Amino acid sequence: MRKPRCGPGRPGSRFFRRFAWLAAAVLTLSVSGAIAGVMTGAVVTAVALALAGMMRRVGMPLGAVMEAADQVAAGDYSVRVVEHGPPSIRALARAFNTMTGRLQNHDRLRRDLMADVAHELRTPLTVMQGRLEGLLDGVYPRDDRQLGELLEETRVLSRLIEDLRTLSLSESGALKLQKELTDLAGLARDAVEAFAGEATARNVRLEVDAPADLAPLAIDPVRVREVLMNLLTNALRHTPPGGSVGVRMTAAPGDGISVVVRDTGSGMTSEEIERAFDRFHKGPDSPGSGLGLTIARSLVAAHGGEIHASSEPGRGTAMTFTLPRDPPQ
Repeated sequence: MRKPRCGPGRPGSRFFRRFAWLAAAVLTLSVSGAIAGVMTGAVVTAVALALAGMMRRVGMPLGAVMEAADQVAAGDYSVRVVEHGPPSIRALARAFNTMTGRLQNHDRLRRDLMADVAHELRTPLTVMQGRLEGLLDGVYPRDDRQLGELLEETRVLSRLIEDLRTLSLSESGALKLQKELTDLAGLARDAVEAFAGEATARNVRLEVDAPADLAPLAIDPVRVREVLMNLLTNALRHTPPGGSVGVRMTAAPGDGISVVVRDTGSGMTSEEIERAFDRFHKGPDSPGSGLGLTIARSLVAAHGGEIHASSEPGRGTAMTFTLPRDPPQ
């Protein structure tokens, strides 16, 4: 329910209008008194009217901004002001409209995030509750298999909470990177090795292509490994048996390093590429939380780098991220 708009009788706008008219009157009387001895009454009147008109052109737009500010303070982020008056006042109104637009967008994102988080947390909790009730009622046998499935649901819940924590820290700028000189090619080989068993079970070939002369890079190895793990998880998930997933590294402009994780999976449409890094966005039949690529983007950005996706339906997907050697402060 939208909060009621604040009318012209609000204290802030009423005070500002009275102040503007008082200032106009004082200025008019002062100028009139100063020039009364040398100017005729008609000229004094004309000057007073001109000054009053000038104050009206400035005071009324400022009063509108004050009234709109009251509405924003009351929680109405949809308010906008008309951009009119002198150039400086128009610039103020334009900046105010930009600010309220961003506030409105951030408020919408906050509401959407809360709804998405509630939905994602509800799923494992509902499964756990149902299984526990079934164990207590005797519907399920109290054996190791049932306990193992319950334990796996707690791990899903734990991973989701940790993903949300990482995403929150990185997007708020509060994530502390523990940088050290790291062999990025060696880091990629370690990440690929972690998926060797799964790739063999899926009959998917894994490979790393990196030149031997890549210089070490000052990065947080734990966080960059998390980026690689998220990208490799997605690539393996969408690659059919007999396909391949490759990690290729090259020197990037500016002495950085570019990393491409490419698969031979089903690919994505242009619409799916646009939403690939959105929070909780999942592809068809994806069992993940929909946070992996969002976290990857945030962690790469925290290092001063960039990440993007390229794909065609039926021809696989390539996720490319670049880490600069000297990230901007």
